[in-house]
Amino acid sequence: MRKLLLTVTLLFTLGPLAATAQDKLIILVRHAEKAELETNGNPDPELSEAGKQRAERFKQVIGRYRPGAVYSTNYRRTRETAVPIAAKRKKQVQVYDARQPKELIDRIMASDIKRHVIVGHSNTVPGLANLLLGKELFRNLEESEYSVIWLIRLKNGRVTE
Repeated sequence: MRKLLLTVTLLFTLGPLAATAQDKLIILVRHAEKAELETNGNPDPELSEAGKQRAERFKQVIGRYRPGAVYSTNYRRTRETAVPIAAKRKKQVQVYDARQPKELIDRIMASDIKRHVIVGHSNTVPGLANLLLGKELFRNLEESEYSVIWLIRLKNGRVTE
């Protein structure tokens, strides 16, 4: 399980996010393994059996942080990854538009909720981390990378660990 977590331990000023001066924990996760595309070329496959098992493991690992909000893009694989942790916390999965990452971050920063989980994609989760950090540090994940979790802590509007 230790390999499952990647903690961002950088100290940066967040530019426009710093003005909110709030304490938050934002947990970023790529969706779990998806099933192979069906013969009809289904662009929205469900999770594979391995993906369903990983979503359950995410629930255990992320659950200890007691998230107060869970967000997912409107794809089956992301929603199915988000549902176990949302159900454990008795929360609804809130759908966000991955093409509008700043809107999601603004929504989170305006919220009174302290701990948030965001489930996205190999090409959106690193971008969200970069947006929060105010710096381009992370690249898109490889197609086979599913176990990376970013924990981004904000204390007084700054990334702390």
